[in-house]
Amino acid sequence: MLNYNSIINEEINHNGLSIREISPIMKLNLRGKKREFFTTVGKDLNMILPTKANTSAANDKLISIWLSPDEWMIISNEKVQKDTNKYELQELLYNNISKTNLGAVTDISDQFVQLELEGKNIFELFASGSPFNFNEFKEKKGTTTQTLLNHIDVIIYHKDQDLVNLFVRRSFSEHLWSWINDSASRL
Repeated sequence: MLNYNSIINEEINHNGLSIREISPIMKLNLRGKKREFFTTVGKDLNMILPTKANTSAANDKLISIWLSPDEWMIISNEKVQKDTNKYELQELLYNNISKTNLGAVTDISDQFVQLELEGKNIFELFASGSPFNFNEFKEKKGTTTQTLLNHIDVIIYHKDQDLVNLFVRRSFSEHLWSWINDSASRL
C-alpha cells in the first residue's frame, strides 16, 4: 500500500449538505466465481457476498459492494491507523483465495478516494450531473450503483437515509471535488 496524501483536506458545507473525505479506509477488490471461493470468503469475512446487481451486504466491520457477477469491493467500516501498510484481512484473503487459485484479491485502498455526503440534497446534486435515475435508489438503504457523475466514473453506496458514500478514482478526485463544491453551492 502506498502512502498518498490526499489533495482533499477540507469539508464542504452548502445548504445543509456536507461532503468530506473518509481516509484512510481499507478497500479490497475480490474476484471469483467458484463455489469454494464463496465459501472461503464467507468464512473469512463473516458475511455472504451479495449476488444481485446494485446490492450490498454489511456486518459490524465490513461492507461488500456488488460490482459485477464475479467482482466485489470490500470496505472497512472503520478508519485504520495511518502508519500501517498492511491489513490483516487482506493477508488472510490473499492466502486463502489468491494463493489457492480460487480467485483474486487486490488492495485498491490507494486507487479510490472515498467521499461521504450527508444531507437532504444529495440526490438533487447527483441528478444535476448524472444520467442515472435516483428515484428508486434513494428509497433503499444498501443499494449501490456504478455511474457517471460529471463525466467521471463513480461507485455510489447508499449507506443510510441522507448518507451516501461515493468512490472515485484518485486521479479524478480533485476534479470531482471541485465540481461537487461548485454544484452544492448552487442547490
